[in-house]
Order: sequence, then C-alpha cells, then structure tokens
Amino acid sequence: MPTVALLAFPGVQALDVSGPLDVFSEANRFLTQEHQYRLELLGTERGLMSCSNGMPIAAHRHYSEAVESFDLLLVAGGPELPRQPRDEALSAWLQAAARRSKRHGSICNGAFLLGHAGLLEGKRVTTHWNDVAALARMFPQATVDGDRIYLQDGDLFTSAGVTAGIDLSLYLLSADCGAEVSLHVAKRLVVFTQRRGGQSQFSPYLTPYVEEGSPVSTVQQYVLAHLEQELSVESLAAIASMSPRNFARVFVRDARMTPAEFIESARLDEARVLLESTPDPLKRVAHRCGFSNVNQMRSVFVKRLGVTAKQYRDNFEGFKKG
Repeated sequence: MPTVALLAFPGVQALDVSGPLDVFSEANRFLTQEHQYRLELLGTERGLMSCSNGMPIAAHRHYSEAVESFDLLLVAGGPELPRQPRDEALSAWLQAAARRSKRHGSICNGAFLLGHAGLLEGKRVTTHWNDVAALARMFPQATVDGDRIYLQDGDLFTSAGVTAGIDLSLYLLSADCGAEVSLHVAKRLVVFTQRRGGQSQFSPYLTPYVEEGSPVSTVQQYVLAHLEQELSVESLAAIASMSPRNFARVFVRDARMTPAEFIESARLDEARVLLESTPDPLKRVAHRCGFSNVNQMRSVFVKRLGVTAKQYRDNFEGFKKG
C-alpha cells in the first residue's frame, strides 16, 4: 500500500492540503485494496491548526513522530510562508524525511520549506508566480522556473500555486497507476488532466514598469496609450528627448528589457484583457493591440504563455461570465 504524507502548518492554504489528498483519495475508488493509497496529514503543531481562510484542521500526528519512509512526501504552502524564518528542527526533519522517502516535493510556496532544508540546491524548481523572485533570491543555488505548472528534477517535484497541486498529483498518479486512472480522477474532480501553457497566463500582468516621472516612464505611458501605432525606437527616443542610441541604453538599464520587448509585453497584456472581457473577434483584438495580424498575435501568445490567443480566451472567458 503506497503512502502519501502531506505536511501542514498554521496558516496553510486549505486547497494545498485538500487538493492533492483528494486526488489520491479519489484514485482509491479505482484501485484494488492492496494498491490503494494510505494518506496521512502531518502537522507542525499538535491539535487544531487554522488555515489561511480560517478553517480549522487537525493533523493525524506531529511531524516529529513520523520516522518511517513514504512513497511521496509533500509540503503544502501558505500566504505568509515566504516571510517565515527557518525552523531548525523542521528543516532537519524534512532533510532526513526526504532522504528516506521515494519522492518528495512541494505545493505552491511550500518550496520555501524545502529550500530551508537544503533540498533545492542544484535543482530546477517552480513555485507560485508571485513568489518566484523571492524564492530565487533566498535560494540562489536553485534554478527557479517561474512559468511551469509543475516540475520534476529527479525525485523532487515542485508545483505552482494552489490548484497546481492537483495538476502535480494527477501527474504523479498517472506515473503510479497509469493514464486511465488519472483520467477517471480528473473527470470526477472536473479538472483537466493536463493544463495547456504555463502559469504566466494566470498572473495579472507581465509588463514591468519603472518609477513614475522618469523619461522611460513617460515613454512607457505613451506606449500604453498608443498600442495601435507603429512604435519605433526613433519616435520613442524623441518623446524622451534623447538620441535613439542613448534612449535604448537608458531604457534597458531602467526597465531591464529592450523597448521592443516592452512593447510586445504591453500588447500582450492588452490582448489578454480584451480576450477576457470582450467578444471582439481575434482580428479586431490583434488590430487594437498593434499586432500586424492574427498570426503575429498567435505567435506571441505561444512564445510567451504557451497557449494560442484562442486557447487563452477559451480558458479565461468563463471566469468573466462567472
């Protein structure tokens, strides 16, 4: 009987706990008794712990009591986790437990607890898009990929925010029991077995802005107001009252991307808004955002988000309708 253990703590994201556990629990409906998963919730505290949404949960036992090996050990995340200091005892236990277990990993920013335990060093990992920069800064020996729903590096598995824990669990279930069981569980939970694209499509914006009042900021605001126009470096340099060469240098220094990259990001962001909030045909959206044609817009979506503009609308139009 394979064992799945999940570590929770006060302030944990409730769905980080229930999502993965529900995947393996539902899988038991389709498995013979000897192949069913044994699920266990470990806690950093004894007794009731309050989730970030206020819901109380109780672990089966304190993590320090778990000295056996697991087939899968997962660490959940929580909104305040990136700001929590390292817990020496917990980090030591995680390091030892990971060595004992067949596989280990994190849901959302549970990766920070793995990082404190030294389990991310030399690994390629992901986390919630909002915590990518902090994870990379705190654990520079890890390679952080901020646009993956989940990642495997050897026996380490990391996932993006919240519902990505379900995606990761379905992937692990498929590896354990085959695609058919994973598909049955996905249907019962009414989720995709494999989501298209990366998590950049879920972030509220992609375009970085610089401090207000600077020449580069003035140009950025101009670009946002004139996306339909042809925006050359020469014309933007004139707005900034600089030579084209100096403008390009200053823009890269302040915005950390070229003017062309900023324009593409701004057009992509605007297209995302229009696809989510209007019924405009793709040709109209492309024109309003300054893309030369639908094919160029499609190419940018695939390159930056991993999905076409049509697929993006299919994914997010339902959110608008509620």
